[in-house]
This record gives sequence, structure tokens and C-alpha cells, in this order.
Amino acid sequence: MNIRIKWLRDQLKSMELEGMIVSNPINVKYLTGLEEEGVLIVAPKENVFLTDSRYIESVNNKLTIDDEIIAYDVRNMSKFDYEGFFMCSNDIGFEEKYVTYEIYKKYLQTYQVNLVETEGIIENHRMVKDEEEIDLIKKACAITDSTFEYVKKILNYGITEKELSFEIEKFMIENGADGLAFDSIVAFGENTSMPHAVPGDRKLESGDIIQFDIGAKYKGYCADFSRVMFVDYMKNEYEDSYQFVLEQQKKIVDSFKNGVNIKQIIKDRETDYHLKNFTVMHSFGHGVGMDVHEEPILSSKMDVYLKENSILAIEPGVYKPGRFGIRIEDTYHITKDSCINLGKFGKNDIVLNLKDRK
Repeated sequence: MNIRIKWLRDQLKSMELEGMIVSNPINVKYLTGLEEEGVLIVAPKENVFLTDSRYIESVNNKLTIDDEIIAYDVRNMSKFDYEGFFMCSNDIGFEEKYVTYEIYKKYLQTYQVNLVETEGIIENHRMVKDEEEIDLIKKACAITDSTFEYVKKILNYGITEKELSFEIEKFMIENGADGLAFDSIVAFGENTSMPHAVPGDRKLESGDIIQFDIGAKYKGYCADFSRVMFVDYMKNEYEDSYQFVLEQQKKIVDSFKNGVNIKQIIKDRETDYHLKNFTVMHSFGHGVGMDVHEEPILSSKMDVYLKENSILAIEPGVYKPGRFGIRIEDTYHITKDSCINLGKFGKNDIVLNLKDRK
């Protein structure tokens, strides 16, 4: 029996929905294990995966009787009747956060049903991880840790952001990762002031600040990790901002556990930023799982209570346009009584002496 689809059917029943069209590929994979392109139809009598001739063989090779899913090649229209999935008079759920207006109109024309928003019920369920999911995220974090250790060893004057980014991806894949959880952020000097800087041709120099934001993906699950390093010495202008960011992350971590309200904790952190005249450039973090950015978002606008076995990336930052930026981030496991770092790197050994590597 497919436990996750059974759970979804129970949820739909409680919402008085006849079925659901699942089109977000991450949610499809979560429910079925399938990564092939397609749409999952949870209909009254059966669960159907609609794909096409490019993927049908691969899908059928993966599905078993226990999956309780039938795959159809949508290019072979004679094999099924679209309207046979649903009773036209009933409400059908769809993923309003993922479906474009164009696809929405197609669904209406194809299935002749009343489409009802499902308000992210699958994403909300994904916030709490089971034991296997947590183990996979731990493995992704371990690969990320090894990558950062390797990166620190190969750093030298003259290496470019793009070259270092390439080395990160290569090392992760060679050491067991599916690939990157997201495009690596590697920024030197003034480029660190951009939270999502794209690696370029900027070369590393003595006195530079380096911002890393990297993460491996392992068997479909992500890690998220950020550190800043200082080449040869830390300039005075960096020290106050670094200590502030470090303090903000610690305050969040010390406060987080099962049952804690996100809104109030983050409101307190925003007050600290305002007192220091710092601008909050992005959220203080987010959930991590099959997506590197999942619910919940660590924002004062989120009136959400933390749940045991949620996985969060906690990432406060400070940015001074044209000068520098500092972000510290780790992936944490929310438990009944605490918030546990799944990575191994501390935040104090941050000055790299490269003079001996000439």
C-alpha cells in the first residue's frame, strides 16, 4: 500500500474533494517516487500517472503492485478516457501555487470539473520528516561538510569565483551526491554584498571576505550551508557585523524546539536588526527537504508553530551594498526539546592564511 497516497486520499475526503491533480514534480516524487515528467491523478477508483512515450517504459519499470498507480502514455489517446477519471459534478483539488493560468484552463477543458485550491496540503505535510528522510538529509549535510573541507584546502590567490564553484560541484558528485541542491554561491570581496551573487571572474586576493552558500543533494534530499571566510586577516569593518550575525543565529537556535511560534521569535530578531540600523534582506531561514526551500519560512509574517522532526536552514545575514555581506547558515533538526545542527563546522576558525601557499 502506498502510505502517502492513502494519507492524501484521507485529507481530500475531509475536504469533501473527489480527487486531486498533482502537478508539482517534487510532490509527485514525494507521493510516488517517480522523477519522470508527468502528472499524478488521484481519482476515486484509481491513481493514475500521466506521462508520455519518452518516459512510459522507465515509469513502468519502477512501479510495482504495491504502489497502486497505473501509468498511461498520454500520446496514445485510445488507452484511456480523460472524463472517466472524475464525476463531473464534484470538486477536484489542484495545486494553485504551482499551476499556471494556461494549465488551469487546460485542466478545466480536459476534465470538465470544478477545480478547488488545496492550499499546499502536500507541502505542509512534507514539513515533518520521517526517519528515512532525516537520514538522507544528514547524508547530504555530510557530503556538504566534506566539500567545504576540500574547498578550504584548495583556496589560493588568483582562483576565480567560477573556478571554485566548478570545484564544489565536481567534488560533491564525485563523493556521492546526486548533484547540487541549488546553484552554488561563491563570492569574493565586494561581491558578497549581493545575497544571491552569481560566481564570476573575480579573483581571490589577500584581505578578501569570501561568502560560500553551498549544498549537496543526496537521493533527492537537500542540505543548505553558508559560511564566510577571511583571507589572511579580518578587516575591522567586518568584525562587528560578523559577531552580530553569529549572535542572531544563536538566539534563533536557542529558542527553536517543538511547539515554538516562529512569528514571535523572528519579530524579536527583526527588532535587533532595527536597533543596529541593519536592513533585513531576506528571511531568517526556511524548511529543507526534497526542495532546498520548503515550508515553513522563518518570517515574522508566518504565524506557524514548529513541529518535531522538521528540518530548517537558519540563515541570518547582514549586507552593506557595494562593500560586503555576511551570512551564516546551517541545517537543523527540530526535536521535542531542542534544535540540533546536522553539520559539523563551527564558526570561529574563519581566517585562512594563504601566504604559505604561494
